Amino acid sequence: MNYYVIYDGNCNLCVTLVQLLENLDQGKLFRYAPMQDEQTLAQFGITSQDCEQGMILIDANAPQRRWQGSDAAEEIGRLLPVGSIFVDAYRALPGMKWVGDRFYEQIRDNRYTLFGKRSSTYESAFCTDGSCKVENSPNSELGRTEKGLI
Repeated sequence: MNYYVIYDGNCNLCVTLVQLLENLDQGKLFRYAPMQDEQTLAQFGITSQDCEQGMILIDANAPQRRWQGSDAAEEIGRLLPVGSIFVDAYRALPGMKWVGDRFYEQIRDNRYTLFGKRSSTYESAFCTDGSCKVENSPNSELGRTEKGLI
C-alpha cells in the first residue's frame, strides 16, 4: 500500500516533519507533494480551500480514501512501525482526540508566525522523479468522496 502526503511546502514546521517522515520511511510507504503543486492537486481534485484545512493523506490504492488535518497526522502515525500502539492509546484517552484536534488547528492557523515561512517550496526527494504524479484515466475515482475530504 502507498499513500500520498500533501503538505505545505512553504511551512518550516511542515517541511521538517516531512523530512523526518522521509528519513523514517525511506520512500517505502509514503510519497509527498507540496500543496503548492497545482498539477498534483488538480489530479486529486483538491482545491486551495481544501488545503486551508491542513495536510492531506490519500490512499494511493483507493484515492477516495482520505484523511485531513489531525486525522491525517494520526493515520500517518498509525501506519509507521509500532506507531499504532501510540495512536490507539491516544485515541483511547477520553477527550484527547478533541484536545488534539484543537491543538492541530492552532498550529495550522499560526504555523508561519510560530515557525516561519520558507522562501522556496520544498520538493521531496521521494517525488522529484515524478513518481507522485497520478495517472488520470477515464475510470479513475479521483476527487471528492460523497462527504468531501475525509
